[in-house]
Amino acid sequence: MYQPRTYHHWVKDKELVAFKVTVKETDLYIRAHADLKSKAHELVVKYRRTLEEYIEGHPSFLTSLEPVAVENGAPQIVTGMAEAAGKAGVGPMAAVAGAIAEAVGSELLELSPEVIVENGGDIYLKSLHKRLIGIYAGKSPLTGRVGLEIEAKDTPLGVCTSSGTVGHSLSLGKADAVIVLSPSTALADAAATAIGNRILKPEDIPGGIEFARSIKGLKGVIIIQGEQVGVWGEVKFGDMAVEA
Repeated sequence: MYQPRTYHHWVKDKELVAFKVTVKETDLYIRAHADLKSKAHELVVKYRRTLEEYIEGHPSFLTSLEPVAVENGAPQIVTGMAEAAGKAGVGPMAAVAGAIAEAVGSELLELSPEVIVENGGDIYLKSLHKRLIGIYAGKSPLTGRVGLEIEAKDTPLGVCTSSGTVGHSLSLGKADAVIVLSPSTALADAAATAIGNRILKPEDIPGGIEFARSIKGLKGVIIIQGEQVGVWGEVKFGDMAVEA
């Protein structure tokens, strides 16, 4: 069985089938009621091709660090990324991992009533049961000790992470982890980046929380830097015992 990279969230489950889908830079770890690898691969290829073709004609969509307007009739995944980026005040590619996870996961629901798609530190989750998600926050002592309880009724849900100390994604801040919950995984992804960019030191956490409150569509936010934590919204913690 594929083991997720350590900077992924940890989602505890025993009953789902796990498989990995990798296409170029997209590296998904998926769990469902059956091995849907072939279908998931087909979906990743489809959505990546859609984005690549759009970017060929609109290169600023790839490079801009600020919101970009898209024309009427643009592909749905493009429109969703642009909308999420606009709400968070970042470039549209800040939403790409969450958007792909959500697009793939949503279509896989036609074949499985439960789907968990992890794309790096970004998760699309649809569950029939309460799930416990552990948070990886680099060298913070909270890594592996902090768990988020997600109720089935609150899914589908996006749970996305940005970090200035873990992984290779662009962040202008130094937070160990900014975790955002939203019904839109694309928005959770873009917002995590936007909030993370504002966290350079522990004293920035309250301002980061206030900024998060201004983004419409978020359900909850957790900001971690070292031993300091800021929390807002519908966030419920549980015990987490995870082997790294």
